[in-house]
Amino acid sequence: MADRETRYIALDHDATIADAFLARATRSPNGLAYKEFDAKAQAWRDYSWREMADLVARMRAGFRREGLQSGDRIAIMLRNSVAWVLADQGAFAHGLVPVPLFVDDRPDNVAFILNDAEVKCLIIDGEEHWKRLKTVHDQLGGLKRIVTMRPVGDESEPRLATFDAWLPASADTHEKPPTRGADLATIVYTSGTTGRPKGVMLTHRNMLSNAQSGLKVYQVYPEDIFLSFLPLSHMFERTCGYYLNVISGAGVAFARSVPQLAEDLRTVRPTILMSVPRIFERFLAVINDQLKKASPLKRRLFELSVEIGWARFQHQQGRGPWEASFLLWPLLKPLVADKILARLGGRLRLAISGGAALSPAVSRVFVGLGLPICQGYGLTEASPLLAVNLLDRNLPSSVGPAVPDVETRLGENNVLLVRGPNIMQGYWRNPEATRAILSEDGWLNTGDQVKIENGFITITGRIKEIIVLGNGEKVPPVDMELAIQMDPLFEQVLIFGEAQPYLTALVVLNDDEWARFAEENQLSTVLIGENRDKAEKLLVKRLASQVKQFPGYAQVRKLTVVSEKWTIDNGFMTPTLKLKRNQIAQKYQAAIDEMYKGHIL
Repeated sequence: MADRETRYIALDHDATIADAFLARATRSPNGLAYKEFDAKAQAWRDYSWREMADLVARMRAGFRREGLQSGDRIAIMLRNSVAWVLADQGAFAHGLVPVPLFVDDRPDNVAFILNDAEVKCLIIDGEEHWKRLKTVHDQLGGLKRIVTMRPVGDESEPRLATFDAWLPASADTHEKPPTRGADLATIVYTSGTTGRPKGVMLTHRNMLSNAQSGLKVYQVYPEDIFLSFLPLSHMFERTCGYYLNVISGAGVAFARSVPQLAEDLRTVRPTILMSVPRIFERFLAVINDQLKKASPLKRRLFELSVEIGWARFQHQQGRGPWEASFLLWPLLKPLVADKILARLGGRLRLAISGGAALSPAVSRVFVGLGLPICQGYGLTEASPLLAVNLLDRNLPSSVGPAVPDVETRLGENNVLLVRGPNIMQGYWRNPEATRAILSEDGWLNTGDQVKIENGFITITGRIKEIIVLGNGEKVPPVDMELAIQMDPLFEQVLIFGEAQPYLTALVVLNDDEWARFAEENQLSTVLIGENRDKAEKLLVKRLASQVKQFPGYAQVRKLTVVSEKWTIDNGFMTPTLKLKRNQIAQKYQAAIDEMYKGHIL
């Protein structure tokens, strides 16, 4: 394989993402750029870099024909696809500023972003998106054009155009982009867990430098194939699973959907995977469910494989001794580990987990089975990558060392401050919010409390999310919620207790697991009256078994079962699947108050 100097696109300080894309198409015209599933042909279709360059040029010509000028904003509301890349790269090629939108976001939130960014052209998938947008039609006055990938059939809206008819038949593929590295490249709106989303302004240099930092940490080859399923509207996937590939020449396959992810993993057989903890948690839940039905011998072989595999990993990382049990690994690997990892395609040489904390218990299982999961950490405001574990320096309890070119230091209360070429320019038209998080000399306040030992960064809490009990003891609710959700009975959990004498929780139960639990404990599944009281007391005991490792004061004394799941549609979850703690607390304030009623300090 060629060395990195000849594999990777060389980019100077003034380069843009459009420059990188053109350079890749010139360097590897016949190489695999993207794969996606063609629903009509019922087969996967490959796209070369040359094909993509031709389509991007036509996309640019389409934007020009709309009269869009350099600096104008366009919005992309598409699922991960070749079309997403075309819209993004076509915008960059014409000097436009793409604003990514989550496809499942609420219409009122989408309308706010479109208006705040003064978007002139919106690209959507088709009928489903248009029906939702029509509910806020009166708020879309600033849009000049709405391009739909599939026909919508609404003749009453003159701004609508179907992609095939809108796209010019041909264009010059070598036209120089009108932008420079320091120019605004994109506005990415944060998910808004505590209020209206804020638009993060990132330059071409911000994102390209971050992708280059990732390539200084990991070797990526043109032969590699990524499976893309995290939304490209999220910076983790966009930088690390898309722009990084343009520079490295690796191919990207776009998964059909999360429900079909297991099948796509087996079909595409990726070598590198960008994921969030929830995916690994779901795979582990399936494994555990199957183990419950397996023979005692199979269960023991699985446990032994994880134990020995984890000990081997610790030894390889220089944190544990050699053990005689390692001699069993050549037998256990094909008998147990390889069969399980085959469900992930069987070829993964690297899996990066980000977006949320990865449970040590989940990490231990997969790393023990031989899947090298490296946990990372970042923020949209940092393009997003700040730290990540390395294959040969992997401490799963941490988020790894800072990536090259990122400086770190500790601020007040051990909050992590970061600085580097990847840090945002500020929030779009919101100087007050910018000043609150970004210092004049470029230090970004992450809001996360950390400890740094031997270069490894470990997140210990978030300033705004630490619960301070009435006795002054501090509790990390997110860590406890993660621990509780390792039990499949508890589908969603939020812990409360600020200035209170003890902790309480709101929980949403998994329907199937709740039915089993109710039957085992001779309960009705309908939670009313005495049945509710008895059920919630038993559930508190079940929950307590998941948080035994936390201090005595960090125990949940009471809980309330919530029947309504918290979703994006009902406004209690962000498009990045983070729960809106404040909104949920407001909705269920009466239930929370009831759990503290009558208590005497």
